[in-house]
Amino acid sequence: MVSERGLAVLRAIVQDYVATREPVGSKSIADKHRFGVSAATIRNDMALLEDEELIAAPHTSSGRVPTDKGYRVFVDQLADVRPLSAAQRHAIELFLGASVDLDDVLARTVRALAQLTHQVALIQYPSISRARLQHVEFVALAPRRVLTVVIADSGIVEQRVVELSADQNPELLSGLRDAANAAVAGVPMADASPVLLGLAAAMPEPVRVLADELVASVISVIEATRQERLIMAGTANLVRTEHDFSGSIYPIIEAIEEQVELLKLFGEMAADQHGVAANRDVTVSIGRENAPFGLAETSVLTSGYGLGGDAVARLGVLGPTRMDYSTNMAAVRAVARYLSHSLGEQA
Repeated sequence: MVSERGLAVLRAIVQDYVATREPVGSKSIADKHRFGVSAATIRNDMALLEDEELIAAPHTSSGRVPTDKGYRVFVDQLADVRPLSAAQRHAIELFLGASVDLDDVLARTVRALAQLTHQVALIQYPSISRARLQHVEFVALAPRRVLTVVIADSGIVEQRVVELSADQNPELLSGLRDAANAAVAGVPMADASPVLLGLAAAMPEPVRVLADELVASVISVIEATRQERLIMAGTANLVRTEHDFSGSIYPIIEAIEEQVELLKLFGEMAADQHGVAANRDVTVSIGRENAPFGLAETSVLTSGYGLGGDAVARLGVLGPTRMDYSTNMAAVRAVARYLSHSLGEQA
């Protein structure tokens, strides 16, 4: 069991090691942090922390550095998540306020998050199949060519050109559009397909085939967007911290670019919510907790974003375990809130 002073010593070690990248010794803690006890007493506290595997000596006769377990205890005990400065908040508002659509707002958001944290920033693109259908539109482009537009409440707008087997007519397009919007507006995208198929089957026989083709185009948009993906920025930040990794960073870069493992990790963090009890809406996965995903030397911080308090996807940062957790958590939290607000204004 670690004492209150032991936890304070652990916090000092984490903060000093993050700031300097140098192993931290008892004398430096006693001199800098003014615990009111001798360096010998601090050494005893550090010995207990080492017994608990919260800190370790990278070299003989060196100071101590936090372990993955130590970072986890530090994050779980973290109460002073520093808020962003007024200038930082204004920069986020200004940066995101200029966005014109969902793709633009996500691209701007991930760049802003990378600049704020100096880490790799990641945003999970909201899956249209998890959102609710807001509107369906059919736009005639040519006698046998129609543009199908699907709009979700998460801000996603997807479109597809469908080639028809016969000439379309305005009555068919407007009739099917009105029927679709009356039947499935507000319905989860994943549940919309059977309803749409029923609408096509109920259309008069002369236009049944065309209705089937138009409905199929809507369903194909939904199915095509079930594949989740990430938007990334700041990969160069990982290269700048290469010295914080024991081996090559290229397997980490490959895992990031592959996205599959990261998306699995995002999914587990959303389901497990590890760390949320201590830090509310920011989830933190540290070091060896990420080993199953090929990211054992990294920490990943994420938060959900969405509309009306419902998270439709996650955003976050990835970097070495030696990172400024307090500042990065504040940035992830703030950017998630601003993004949710921005999506609400666009909806």
